[in-house]
Amino acid sequence: MTPQGWIAAGALLCALSIAAGAFGAHGLTSRLDPRGLELWETAARYAMYGGLALLAIGLTALDGPRRGLDLAGSLLLAGSVVFSGTVAALALGAPRWLGAVTPAGGLAMIVALVLFAAAVLRG
Repeated sequence: MTPQGWIAAGALLCALSIAAGAFGAHGLTSRLDPRGLELWETAARYAMYGGLALLAIGLTALDGPRRGLDLAGSLLLAGSVVFSGTVAALALGAPRWLGAVTPAGGLAMIVALVLFAAAVLRG
């Protein structure tokens, strides 16, 4: 993806995070129990983390191509969607087995950030 693509993806993920947080605070407080609200907030927060990291990847890529940035961005985007998406779904009452998928998203995010760090250190 182009640097601008990563920046746009990051900005959109950040916007989605803010919208999800606002929806949770204003639209779900009477519909979810405290645990459900906690899960919803976690999903929104980790979407923001993913979005900010994608912005960093895109801004770094503006400096020129670096080996590993596209893989890091792809893993980060997929991991953010899987992690935040499954946690949000669980908050809304999805079957508990979906929670078994959540760690794969978190692991993808962690690996992505390690790859990003390696790409930056390689210069």
